[in-house]
Amino acid sequence: MSISSYSPQEIVETIRMVQMERLDIRTITMGISLRDCVSENHARLADRIYDKVCRMGSGLTAAGAAIAREYGIPVTNTRVSVTPVAIIAEGVGDCAGRDAMLGVARALDRAAREIGVNFIGGYSALVHKGATPGDLALIDSIPEALASTERVCGSVNIGSTKSGINMDAVAMMGRVVKRAAELTAAADGLGAAKLVVFCNAVEDNPFMAGAFHGVGEADGVLNVGVSGPGVVLRAVQAAPAADFGELASIIKRTAFKITRMGELVGRAASARLGVPFGIVDLSLAPTPAIGDSVARILESMGLSRVGAHGSTAALALLNDAVKKGGAMASSHVGGLSGAFIPVSEDIGMIEAAGMGALSFDKLEALTAVCSVGLDMIAIPGDTPASTIAAIIADEAAIGMINRKTTAVRLIPAPGKKVGDLIEFGGLLGHAPVMAVNRESSAAFIGRGGRIPAPIQALNN
Repeated sequence: MSISSYSPQEIVETIRMVQMERLDIRTITMGISLRDCVSENHARLADRIYDKVCRMGSGLTAAGAAIAREYGIPVTNTRVSVTPVAIIAEGVGDCAGRDAMLGVARALDRAAREIGVNFIGGYSALVHKGATPGDLALIDSIPEALASTERVCGSVNIGSTKSGINMDAVAMMGRVVKRAAELTAAADGLGAAKLVVFCNAVEDNPFMAGAFHGVGEADGVLNVGVSGPGVVLRAVQAAPAADFGELASIIKRTAFKITRMGELVGRAASARLGVPFGIVDLSLAPTPAIGDSVARILESMGLSRVGAHGSTAALALLNDAVKKGGAMASSHVGGLSGAFIPVSEDIGMIEAAGMGALSFDKLEALTAVCSVGLDMIAIPGDTPASTIAAIIADEAAIGMINRKTTAVRLIPAPGKKVGDLIEFGGLLGHAPVMAVNRESSAAFIGRGGRIPAPIQALNN
């Protein structure tokens, strides 16, 4: 696909969407395999990882800037994802320990700084059915790794439809999330904002903090994340009398245009860098900026405030229409592709949560139909680790039963109570601290073991 394949009308529409409706390429993410970096010791491993990320990613930021100039489409972020570090580091004789894992995290951080990307994802472990010594060492190191680095993001997959939910890992992650926040207390728990706990994690997600480069991927690949809440909002606002069938068609047509633009940018970046084009993730990823909110799209459908009864139905329509429109525009749609509902990153969600219109329980209900799950939610700093683990288990159960990706990114803000604010700035935004159920889940989490895979897993 090239710019010449667009009609003059489409080009004018794209210019309008960029200039007036905040359409952008949220991220060009280069996935890099680290499988050939395994070495005789952990110091050599860290060096080889640094060298490979720098070699393959050296032109990424410049390519994003050049494409933005050439096509007039903002490229907000350039990022890198790597093979889950627990898999790579465990293959080295002296690298199954916590300190060795931390050495890899710091090498990744140095490489990200060197090539100019704002985040690097893949400090990750996949433990949905069980954990190896390397997995356990990496999980144990996550709080310090995220506190001692600027750009490293981590993730852990603790469940899947095929395997069930690893409740021992869930319990561990409750403690890890809390500790990650505590070690970054001076920054309102920022460490926890760089950590995602997944069920049914995907291997080609370009969005942070949950991106990693799957073992089934090529040595290098370029994935593009497109974001257009403002474009969809304007389209919905322009049709106040449309019924839901007509509204779905309007959103599908809008998503089609957004996806075509994303594939154009992805293929242009691929040609510049000599790295294969992977997928377009057409998730509607909001920001705290006015006019760039998924919540406002739902409200423009007729809800006085997101969180009102009807919000789940509205989000289900939006998510489905976005996927259908994207699927018609490209054969390479992947990642998560839908609508994100991160509280701190969406001005409408921030306002609704602050005034009490959007509760924690309603957010959990919305995750049954959104693109991912409980995302960027601030909770009281004194929330027990067992309660955080139970929230992770609930969200994993929604993903497991519904065969969809779900995730949890909670910030138990140190020293903060319900109604206080946390402030990260930039794309991470700010958020009110929300109440969670204060009843204890400790005995439930203490059972351990594995919740078996559901009957939906037997689909061969």
